[in-house]
Amino acid sequence: MGRVNTLVITGYGTNSHVETAYAARQAGADKADIVHFSDITAAKARLDDYDFLIFPGGFLDGDDLGAAQAAGMRWRYLKDAEGTPLLDHLKKFLADGKLVLGICNGFQLLVKLGILPLFDGSIKRMVSLGHNDSARFEDRWVRLKPNPKSPCIFTKNLPLVRMPVRHGEGKLVAVDEACRRRLEAENLVALQYADPETGEPTHQYPANPNGSDLDAAGITDPTGHVLGLMPHPEAFNHVTNHPGWTRGEMDAPGTMLFLNAVNYLRGL
Repeated sequence: MGRVNTLVITGYGTNSHVETAYAARQAGADKADIVHFSDITAAKARLDDYDFLIFPGGFLDGDDLGAAQAAGMRWRYLKDAEGTPLLDHLKKFLADGKLVLGICNGFQLLVKLGILPLFDGSIKRMVSLGHNDSARFEDRWVRLKPNPKSPCIFTKNLPLVRMPVRHGEGKLVAVDEACRRRLEAENLVALQYADPETGEPTHQYPANPNGSDLDAAGITDPTGHVLGLMPHPEAFNHVTNHPGWTRGEMDAPGTMLFLNAVNYLRGL
């Protein structure tokens, strides 16, 4: 079994990078480095040295231009100190069959950049994440139903889970009906907001905190190697994180997503 090296990108307002790296290490990653975006552009850190790339949550650039919009443009148009476009590094990372996870603001970055849903391998913006229907920041725990038919590596064999959300722009919107139908037909909606009583997907607030199309809490690409989700799996890394732990309530921890990723990269 080979080593699993994880890269967590930080900078310009991310604030979940430490617990994200911790969750990766909990899941068995041999290394989980937290690297500032500027070190990527300076070529001091290279994507080629890693197997698992994570864009964590936070408030990139204060979300002043729209959630992760400016960060997406950096990755699309900037070059590193050696003159190689950052987008070329990302393309190679994906072509090598490595794994990418975007959490909350990281998910917003992936869709603004066009890494998700990555139809036919094309890096093109097909969905976006807009303001919650409630018109306010939502900070609550939600129930999530994994799609067992999804190709997503991260959600494989995952049961119903609970995770916290904390976002103001989490409503998934497809560019057109054809895109919406394809997301559904190809089972690219990997996680859906679920009714806490029935466990079935719901569009009802507050179980669905943002009014997301297809009740989507997370989507994947056709290979299953890329996952973006609004809830925070890294924030449920111990029994005491659960809001009902003192009452004996328990759900599968969010670190199961990281464990699935590490096991896949190890060939397990």
